[in-house]
Amino acid sequence: MKRIIRRIILAFCVLFSVQMIVSGATLIRRNHLFVRTEAEVFEESARILKNPDCGFYRIYRFFIDEKQEINSRLLEEMFAGDEETTLAQIQINLQSYRDGRISNEGLDQIRNLFEGLKAVDKRLIVRFLYDWEGKNEQYEPESLSIILGHMEQLEPILRDYKEQIYLIHGIFIGNWGEMNGSAYLSEEDMRQLTKKLASVTDESTYLSVRTPAQWRAVTQIEDPQKETIAAHPFAWRLSLYNDGMLGSESDYGTYALESGEGRSRQEELAFQDLLCDSVPNGGEVIVDNPYNDFENAVTDLAAMHVSYLNMDYDWDVLEKWKQITVTDSGCYDGMDGYTYIEQHLGSRFYIEEAALHYSVFRDNLSVEITLKNGGFAPVYQAYELELFLCTPDGVTVRACELPQDIRELTGGNESETALVCHQVLHLSGLPSGEYQLFFAIRNPVSGVSLELANNQEMDELGYFIGTVQISCI
Repeated sequence: MKRIIRRIILAFCVLFSVQMIVSGATLIRRNHLFVRTEAEVFEESARILKNPDCGFYRIYRFFIDEKQEINSRLLEEMFAGDEETTLAQIQINLQSYRDGRISNEGLDQIRNLFEGLKAVDKRLIVRFLYDWEGKNEQYEPESLSIILGHMEQLEPILRDYKEQIYLIHGIFIGNWGEMNGSAYLSEEDMRQLTKKLASVTDESTYLSVRTPAQWRAVTQIEDPQKETIAAHPFAWRLSLYNDGMLGSESDYGTYALESGEGRSRQEELAFQDLLCDSVPNGGEVIVDNPYNDFENAVTDLAAMHVSYLNMDYDWDVLEKWKQITVTDSGCYDGMDGYTYIEQHLGSRFYIEEAALHYSVFRDNLSVEITLKNGGFAPVYQAYELELFLCTPDGVTVRACELPQDIRELTGGNESETALVCHQVLHLSGLPSGEYQLFFAIRNPVSGVSLELANNQEMDELGYFIGTVQISCI
């Protein structure tokens, strides 16, 4: 028995020696004698973020005719002082052309408007309409073909300025452009208008209708599963806007409860919870009532995945939120309710944890970054997740993308869901020294990086993740 044990021990020693020789040869071949890593420690922060496509917005109105000139000076005066927001709602009134085509002068004014808005540096929520008085039946065209023709005329402009346009509110009809009080609210008319608007706009532009029932009527989809939406010609970019948000049990008629034919409030909230994982939702809150008391508002805004709200309406509701003090065990404790809601509109990503692991045999660095989204909504565009390994003076020696998709973090009721982003950096050939690792979430079109809700400041390359100390033979 002792002989057997001795043989096992001897075999183990031989195996261990071979392994050490191989390890040593590997180290010699790669010249890395020692690698030490240290990851940054992260905590969620209540800091104010300024990210695109979310937050409060203001409304700017433009009446189009041959008498008024839209120029850069006018726009500069209108937007003076509006530095808090990244969004603006642009209402374009086409009432002057209710009897026929938009004149060349009118089209020039609309083009001048979009051209001048380039200097404003805001993403645009665009609403075309014929009425600002709640008297739409007096002002909207008497023929559906005229509205369809207006959409066709606007196609070159809408495509030329697609990068500025976040989404389009409505389909040109209804009191205040809100798809009520119109002669064109039959399912067939709404479907025809939405299909036309989809055909004259770029695929990157989101469209929207006023109510969940209208969304179902236009798309003919009762249950918005991702696969069904993706297969539809335009449902995958058809969103909602709600200008009666939190105003009553039915959100002031947004859910047709009074007729007895609509779904319940809870059913419509569940519908939006599912749909608005994929498309944005927003509007304005109205009428001080229990449904927009702070705690109720936070619950429903999260369920609806709300990304944007009117900054100026309803002031009674907004002021009520300002008088609330958040009592929270986390970083938001003591914040006023208005600021809390503002900071949770749309997405609010933060790094929960970063981990760095060095593999001796592979001579590579495994990086894991755990992300969460504490906001009410996801991001709706693809973002690139990037890693940069740099020298202390900022020279990038390694760079790569992480394959994960942050759109999986939908926020709202899933704010505690985590996404572990993982990638491997090969260190072979790097000389001795200390290196810094940075992480960024970058829009591939605009090049703009998302701000994260952590205490750390964003560097030019992103957020500092940790250090890698390399010693060579």
